[in-house]
Amino acid sequence: MLTVRAPATSANLGSGFDVFGVALGTPADVVRVERAPETRISITGAGSQYIPEDPKQNTVGAVADALDAPAHIKIDKGVRPSSGLGSSAASAAAAAVALNALYDRGLSREELVPIAAEGEALVSGEAHADNVAPSLLGGFTVVTDDDVTQVDAQIPVVACLPEQSVSTRDARGVVPDSATLEDVVDTVGNASTLTVGMTRNDPELVGRGMNDAIVTPRRTALIDGYDDVREAALEAGATGVTVSGAGPGILAVCHQQDQREIAGAMVDAFEDIGIDCRAYQTHVGEGARLYRD
Repeated sequence: MLTVRAPATSANLGSGFDVFGVALGTPADVVRVERAPETRISITGAGSQYIPEDPKQNTVGAVADALDAPAHIKIDKGVRPSSGLGSSAASAAAAAVALNALYDRGLSREELVPIAAEGEALVSGEAHADNVAPSLLGGFTVVTDDDVTQVDAQIPVVACLPEQSVSTRDARGVVPDSATLEDVVDTVGNASTLTVGMTRNDPELVGRGMNDAIVTPRRTALIDGYDDVREAALEAGATGVTVSGAGPGILAVCHQQDQREIAGAMVDAFEDIGIDCRAYQTHVGEGARLYRD
């Protein structure tokens, strides 16, 4: 049996819609695999009751098919579904690494990105790699149609997850079909600033570069209390705040010494409007890790 721990992720980061992503130190999914004549899936953990175990409807089933690697796959969910923290991507990335090793397929992490993205297509309707890439590779990733660029960034963050659900399909449904030239230019500038910040491990530049006037404002409307939580995080010292992926998770970039105060402020802001939540004081971290039992 092989075991893989694959981290939660935050995609988009505001200005990098469908392109940017980061791996988070916590939470994570743990996937265990062993060879079998046909693929079977069992699931425990956060939100497991909402995830289908039928391989034809589960992200890891698609990965097993793509690798021609039938197995008994046990998933322990640490990343809640419909959280905006790359729940399905974590499972897909973990399965890709585990099954690649189990069957000695010899594929690199980069070569596993499009395979894991096929699992994501079951959730979003399209094979986006902005979550699976950082879950596989770690750090900060930039995904294009032809390539993935990875930076070993180490930026402190707070990921706040309220007890709400936003489906990936609903979040994609509010994305505008067009944008003004002014908004596009601003977004390109912000995305460039964020990228430089990641290469320098500079939370100030990363936070400044997260601003986005095209996609994020449409998605914040799907998250109860977003404006209050964002304002509370900024007042507590966050250098930037945005929607994590499709939401409802909210990501705050910060300096290490401000993490605890920011986490508390975000939780309090949600609780003030009657919404329970959990805040992860974490960081941009490593990708999927393989353990041989």
